[in-house]
Amino acid sequence: MITHISGLLFEKKAPLLTIDVNGIGYEIHAPMSTFYQLPDVGNKITLLIHFIVREDAHLLFGFFREQERQLFRALIKVNGVGPKLALTILSGMETDQFVQCIQTQNAESLIHIPGIGKKTAERLMIEMRDALSHWKSDTSHAQIELIDPNQAMSDAISALTALGYKPHEAKNAVAKVHHADHNNEQLIRLALKQMVRS
Repeated sequence: MITHISGLLFEKKAPLLTIDVNGIGYEIHAPMSTFYQLPDVGNKITLLIHFIVREDAHLLFGFFREQERQLFRALIKVNGVGPKLALTILSGMETDQFVQCIQTQNAESLIHIPGIGKKTAERLMIEMRDALSHWKSDTSHAQIELIDPNQAMSDAISALTALGYKPHEAKNAVAKVHHADHNNEQLIRLALKQMVRS
């Protein structure tokens, strides 16, 4: 069982990143909540890992905080929720925000996330209510690293498309929140919030 990976951040292109560990590159799937906290490429990083073995692939899922990993593990136990949808949920809203939706039975906010329809939202609320009844809030805040602003819009649109949003939805959402001072991760965060509210 792989619990964590430490090494140099070799590449980051949401929702995938690569960590170089002594010359071996590990491809890791990560939610945007983790991407918001990544350092610049070339810096050392440690991510908590959830390892999934399938017949056709060995997949690594990385998380900056233990709460993200715990929620991911709880999500993939829900009938009809796979790892990809779990990452999309973690990318679409903060962990505490998701838990609040479950505890207050707020299906409306959940169905704005790609891949979640009314039935899936209802299933999440029913199956996760007990599992999240003792959830403790996390008050830590992400620190965002600046990257090349010239690529911010296209990177943000690509990331949102990879998370399951339609290209035109991603483009429109990024355009609405675009500002010259925003990097791609800030644009993604703002666009996701805008789409969840709409």
